[in-house]
Amino acid sequence: MLVHLIRTRLRPYRTWLVAVSAFQLVSVVANLTLPNLNAHIVDRGVTTGDTGYIWSEGGLMLAVTVLQAIAAGGATYFAARTSMAFGRGTRGALFGSVSSFSAREVAQFGAASLITRSTNDVQQVQLLVLMSLSLMIQAPFMAVGGVVMALRENFSLSWLMVVAVPLLGLVLGVVISRMVPGFRLVQTRLDGVNRVLREQLTGVRVIRAFGREPVETQRFGRANAELTDASIRVMRLMAVMFPWVMLVMNVSTVAVWWFGARQVADGSTQIGSVTAYMQYLVQILMSVMMATFMVMMVPRASVAADRIVAVTTTESTVVPAVKPVRTAPITGAVELREVSFTYPGAAEPVLRDVQVSLRPGRTLAVVGSTGAGKTTLISLLARLFDATGGSVRYDGVDVRELASDALWGHVGLVPQRPYLFSGTVASNLRYGDPAATDEELWDALEVAQAREFVTELGGLGAAIAQGGTNVSGGQRQRLCIARALVNKPAIYLFDDSFSALDLATDARLRAALAPRTRAASVVIVAQRISTIADADQILVLEDGTVVGLGTHAELLASCPTYQEIAGSQATDVGAR
Repeated sequence: MLVHLIRTRLRPYRTWLVAVSAFQLVSVVANLTLPNLNAHIVDRGVTTGDTGYIWSEGGLMLAVTVLQAIAAGGATYFAARTSMAFGRGTRGALFGSVSSFSAREVAQFGAASLITRSTNDVQQVQLLVLMSLSLMIQAPFMAVGGVVMALRENFSLSWLMVVAVPLLGLVLGVVISRMVPGFRLVQTRLDGVNRVLREQLTGVRVIRAFGREPVETQRFGRANAELTDASIRVMRLMAVMFPWVMLVMNVSTVAVWWFGARQVADGSTQIGSVTAYMQYLVQILMSVMMATFMVMMVPRASVAADRIVAVTTTESTVVPAVKPVRTAPITGAVELREVSFTYPGAAEPVLRDVQVSLRPGRTLAVVGSTGAGKTTLISLLARLFDATGGSVRYDGVDVRELASDALWGHVGLVPQRPYLFSGTVASNLRYGDPAATDEELWDALEVAQAREFVTELGGLGAAIAQGGTNVSGGQRQRLCIARALVNKPAIYLFDDSFSALDLATDARLRAALAPRTRAASVVIVAQRISTIADADQILVLEDGTVVGLGTHAELLASCPTYQEIAGSQATDVGAR
């Protein structure tokens, strides 16, 4: 997966990769030339006292050094640009995949894990790309070139390379083979820390309300300690590796001087040649160490790549139609034909054979006990899920066959948990219609009974925090209702969107809403009977099954479940 991901994402940057390789090749050639020039200075200049030769060769060494610095700088520049572009493209692909997911896929991976994959995992692979372009391309050039140049300088010492290089590779291979499962565990533990932290930040009010701070602190501490332990185990392996690397390199250097000194003493070689050979051997071992360092990064990057590819290759269960139907603007006719839905892994369906139809200008209310399937029904109507049985139809066309923009552009959803984005009141209201005028925004706020508090906040330019945490629950609900109104959809879906409103505000809002939705279809999920008593049809769900369908008066006379709900709210059924 790692190789496939890198190859796929780097394909658009072939020109930059060629530039990196060219600069690295020039840098390696310059590096391999310097020890040879140094040997010439020692053997032909220092030992003979030829100052002119020293100056001329020294000037050449300086020129080669400048060339090497320029080449190294160019390689680093293009390597950095390429790796950053890789990270940008990979994050974009991840975001695109997640954006196409239905609620089922988001729940499958988990929000915390998706955040980790889009940030830390991408960073791990991006770092590998950067280091590969900076070091890995250079390492084989340096190793092969070093071997050739070392053999030219002193063939009789070549046995030292035969011993040192495999020994270094063996030591590093043993250590790295034990690091792969360790890095995989680190990434899993990091997911756990993100999950706990996200839950605590989201539920901070509940935690404080129940005085659970000490318990949550201990819970986070356990997750943090598990991550720390896993990281320490991996870091210990890394700490063991470097002393062994330095040991092999230093012993090899001592061996070169030991055996090389004997050759100098008996006159079979020159001191400059031994010095150059030692430098080439160090370059070879450094190349092996760089390659091994890269291999050391591969396990963690490989785990990260697997997690990234798992997201980008997961197909949403809500897939666009192969040949989408583009009808005229949706009028709002809604039909559910024997709709059933089962969550993945669930033993029983959440909804069973739901059949109901709704004409434009009519209102359908949905009531039932907790867990009856009301929110799931709204999700199917909004096509956040696709029905596992039957079909949801708009204007007679299955939603799975409609073009996405034709569907979602004509549905106004106010979710059970109202969510606002960081920005201003105006930016949130224009989420569905960026071209909406200020007058249209104020009109929607007037209908949603939100004009007064928005004025007190500072008007349309008032700041809204992420999630709308700087306004109350009822204010968030009204702003979300206003946002749906600005969009002017053909179908309104209100998922328990009036629960945080007092009865008086609820009544005023519904009265103001009626003229605005007269030509649209309206589906309301509510707990309060007073909110839905005037609906044209009321659908009663119990354990995912339709147990009643009719008007308020009809259900009071014929549906025991509805009678129980109405009775629990002390509704004056006789008055209704």
